[in-house]
Amino acid sequence: MGFSAWELWHALQKKSNQIILKLLLSALLVGLSFRLFFFPTTPSSSTPFLAIPNAAEDSTVLESGTEQCDLFSGEWIPNPAGPAYSTTSCPFIEDPQNCLKNGRPDTGYLYWRWKPHDCYLPPIDANKFLQAMGNKTLALIGDSILNNHARSLLCLLAKVELGEEVYHGDYFKSRTWHFPSHNFTLSLIWSPFLVKADIFEDENGVSKSEIQLYLDTLNSKWTSAYPTFDYVVISAGQWFPKTAVYWENNTVIGCHYCSRKNLTEIGFPIAYGKVLQKVFSFVANSSHKPLILYRTWTPEHFENGEWWNGGSCKRTRPYRKGEYDGKDIDRMMYRVELEEFERARANGSEDSRHLRLLDTYPLSLLRPDGHSGPYRQFRPFDKDKNAMVRNDCLHWCLPGPVDTWNDILSEIVTNH
Repeated sequence: MGFSAWELWHALQKKSNQIILKLLLSALLVGLSFRLFFFPTTPSSSTPFLAIPNAAEDSTVLESGTEQCDLFSGEWIPNPAGPAYSTTSCPFIEDPQNCLKNGRPDTGYLYWRWKPHDCYLPPIDANKFLQAMGNKTLALIGDSILNNHARSLLCLLAKVELGEEVYHGDYFKSRTWHFPSHNFTLSLIWSPFLVKADIFEDENGVSKSEIQLYLDTLNSKWTSAYPTFDYVVISAGQWFPKTAVYWENNTVIGCHYCSRKNLTEIGFPIAYGKVLQKVFSFVANSSHKPLILYRTWTPEHFENGEWWNGGSCKRTRPYRKGEYDGKDIDRMMYRVELEEFERARANGSEDSRHLRLLDTYPLSLLRPDGHSGPYRQFRPFDKDKNAMVRNDCLHWCLPGPVDTWNDILSEIVTNH
């Protein structure tokens, strides 16, 4: 039986559609293979859940840390390249930060990078940073988190030049490093309250008396050296929840958590706000105008308790945005910082150009996996896998998330 013209056309059209479909499927498979080969989706089986953009795919390549992009709004995405340095290549990592040396078994926390929503944030370029810092001084003023921050920066710069320690204070909490090839000085100034404080703690954190905190008197350890600084990172807050007696005008005005002394209870967020007002007033009224970066509160990630009663941080991947919004104290202290910073900017007019917010809180909040945990001490479970070990869920492993703070710092200061 012969085909009609219509049946013949229909058969040919069906054949043509099948050929086109096969071609489309072949192209799709080739494209998918190319994507998987050149852009693998996971550096570790334990953590990734997002695709991996690169600089070419980002909508804006950040040029100056300016209004083009909000550096602090983004997400953590997988980074197969891993960290810029290792625990063996950097001599500046202190033992409590050296999580891998101390036996941490998982490494997924090393394979993430921060991706702002509207641009690409490049990793710090040590050459570019040191050239920009030639003949200049960068000071980091605050508590032990800034020591964490400084050690990260030293490691990131070590590929180009090792900083030489030229000064250390009592208990080695304040230090200064010099980079002779660039005449760059990095100073770490221990001042956990930023104001004058009489502290009676030993090296293990055991206190024999209440801290005496002078809310209206800035600590001269940093204010006396302030005129020599070209760039300043200031951060505090972590020590304010401690028991303390508060002074103003050489008079005790109250205290926090010392009911047996029959003094007026003053909440530590109020004391913190007063101190920030004093700091920002000093910056505004000083004739010396370095670039001031106030780094925001560092969240801790203790779960099932606190540091003194069995709290731990066992997570091995970042939170997704919106998955965790911090503890009450995190939100409260962060809010104080933002309020006082905005007040200072509003009152500072032209001087406010020298005051910037290094808002690391949102990106740090999402990294419960980056802390030392039980691995702030050397191989704590070698003798007993069930040993009761005190965890550190505040300070950060190196390498680790804190390295991103320096990527952002570099973008701001090198283009200032």
